[in-house]
Amino acid sequence: MSYTQTSEKAVWSRFEGESSLGAHVAAFYGERAQAGVGFAFVIADDQMPRIVYWGKPLSHPEQLANAYDALRPQRVSGALDDTNWPSVLPTQAEAWSGVSRFVVRRKGIELFCSFVVANVSFGSDAQTVTVQARDEEQHVGIEWQCALTPSGLVRQRAVVSNLQGAQGDLAVDKVELAFPVPEVDSEILTTTGHHLRERSPQRQPFNLGRLEKASTVGRPDFDASLLLSAGVPGFGFTQGEVYSVHVAWSGNSLLSAERLSYTQGLIGGAETLAGGEIELDESQTYTTPWIYGSYGIGLNQVASRFHEYLRALHPQFAERPRPVILNTWEAVYFDHSFDTLKALADKAKESGVERFVVDDGWFMHRRDDTAGLGDWQIDPAVWPAGPKSLDALADYVHELGMEFGLWFEPEMVNQDSDIARAHPDWIVRPTRNRLPMTGRSQQVLDLTNPDAYDYVFSAMDGLVARLNIDYIKWDHNRLVTEAVSPRSGRPCVHRQTEAVYRIFRDLKSKHGGLEIESCSSGGGRVDLGILEVADRIWASDCVDPVERADIQRYTSLLVPPEMIGEHVGASPAHSTRRSTSQELRMATAFFGHMGIEWNLLKEPQDALQTLAGWVKAFKERRGIFATGSAVHGDSSDPGIRLDGVVSEDRSHGVYRFTQLTTSKIYPSSPVRLPGLKADALYRVKPLSVSEDITQIGNAQSDLAWWNADGVVLPGELLMSSGLRTPSLHPAQAVLFEAELV
Repeated sequence: MSYTQTSEKAVWSRFEGESSLGAHVAAFYGERAQAGVGFAFVIADDQMPRIVYWGKPLSHPEQLANAYDALRPQRVSGALDDTNWPSVLPTQAEAWSGVSRFVVRRKGIELFCSFVVANVSFGSDAQTVTVQARDEEQHVGIEWQCALTPSGLVRQRAVVSNLQGAQGDLAVDKVELAFPVPEVDSEILTTTGHHLRERSPQRQPFNLGRLEKASTVGRPDFDASLLLSAGVPGFGFTQGEVYSVHVAWSGNSLLSAERLSYTQGLIGGAETLAGGEIELDESQTYTTPWIYGSYGIGLNQVASRFHEYLRALHPQFAERPRPVILNTWEAVYFDHSFDTLKALADKAKESGVERFVVDDGWFMHRRDDTAGLGDWQIDPAVWPAGPKSLDALADYVHELGMEFGLWFEPEMVNQDSDIARAHPDWIVRPTRNRLPMTGRSQQVLDLTNPDAYDYVFSAMDGLVARLNIDYIKWDHNRLVTEAVSPRSGRPCVHRQTEAVYRIFRDLKSKHGGLEIESCSSGGGRVDLGILEVADRIWASDCVDPVERADIQRYTSLLVPPEMIGEHVGASPAHSTRRSTSQELRMATAFFGHMGIEWNLLKEPQDALQTLAGWVKAFKERRGIFATGSAVHGDSSDPGIRLDGVVSEDRSHGVYRFTQLTTSKIYPSSPVRLPGLKADALYRVKPLSVSEDITQIGNAQSDLAWWNADGVVLPGELLMSSGLRTPSLHPAQAVLFEAELV
């Protein structure tokens, strides 16, 4: 017997069967045919769901009930009567012997639950299947939700409830969901990092045991692995089966990979909760973040599913070109004045800038980073009323035809601030008499306190209206530690994160067209939770293009190019003191949401003319960057990078070749161009801004095709044999494009 729920976008089917061992089996199969993904789980005798398939669409899903018999393990010596076969939420009641994944307590005593499925239903959106299960004796309910997005992502979450009749509140400490992966996918890729060096890739075998990447500082942080990926050994951007998971949450979280002697590997994640943070009475529930899974052949395909999902949430990016930004931070730091910023705005306009953003330093008492944070009023000592006010600067920027943006750090305060002195009870602290260790002279403002929330929202709302602000740069510069709300007396990261989402949504709802960037000491808060409400992320406080090569590459595993802030900075770079060419700095910022983080008032006119030429070239192609597929090439040469974006119809690809260091091969080997049509002809030629390589190249003869005419070749050859790129000095890059003939 089968039942099918369909829509134009999704198909969910249910098939019934009997196990040869006597169990009744219900199999559920979801498919996104256009995205090339199928997903299946089974429920046997009302046990919790077990995932039995995830990959390309199946030809005969009607046989899936038989997967229970095909995959159920035999009993083996030295174990329990049922061998470990993990459900989506394994417990010791089903023989799970790994790290506890479901931890709840009542009156301080941990409960060991055994869930029985009571109902399965399909959502009205035809994307979601909901499984309701209960432990009646211990009065604990679980609702497991599984959905397939149009882009082919699989996502799951759980809702925990304290059922009627319970004797006492239910404390929720942990709910960790996971996906099984095939045994052959035995290599793990994560990223690590620190401030100014986010998302550095690292690989390791998927050994027996547990790998966990956890954050307990109120945000995913620099060391966060946006994805945890398991694939066949040597998988890359263009080849190899790979499965990836991501936790869509901007607070504390973890990603894990675990393999036991008795089981295949699991990859998954959870919100990290502090003791007492979530306690449920009979009227309350706790909902986990969505845990997303992406399957693909190569990381480019894995990433494309996340990109398509985010673009569906932000359709305006395809319709409205992403404006080129100038941000004032590395240009002037705290040295704000009307005359300086007016002159900088003039230079920005001449260079093709369309959005001018005033960074930290505009508000009360803010002459450095030790005072004033939280006092969200314009400082009359810097911006006097009249023709040199901040209002006048905002008007001037608008008169130039540019948008106006302003920096805030709403979640933090300096102790040396009017707001901290007036409301010490608004500062997060572990005890009445002790504050957490400071960071950047900051403490955390308790946005779970309605009074503090209203103050922050009202201040931002009023300034957006007063200055006609088009854009907010929202920063978050302090690790959130010992996070207890003085108002509730409970750990508060979970509710603080929800409050941040609410301010984003409320400001954007009230001020149509307002965009908000998420910055967190650079790339400390990058996740689908914040990306659902933000319009852009700042990938890193480091704009050194050599460092940015991999920071941006691995950020793009989750974030589409048009949502990644990529800026042209000064040389030497402020963060590393490394000197680099203007060509490398501009090429590195070319594919993302392009910006400038540079004091143009100190640059010669020829440098500004060169900058304007690159900005113009970006504007001519940014429509592709906001709708096309981000692609990265594979190479055994650690000294080179090949990155690009290919248009949706694959008629046009723009590529960047970067020679980060010298290579063992000299000149470097041909590079493959991913993402093209195999049976089409393309003309490949340099972008005009990169055509002259006399200053950055090190060859002693011309590269035959590096001219305005280029070379015509079939896509199949370009994707397999590839083509030679210019021989470059280290820390140089060039741009070229492939256009359908």
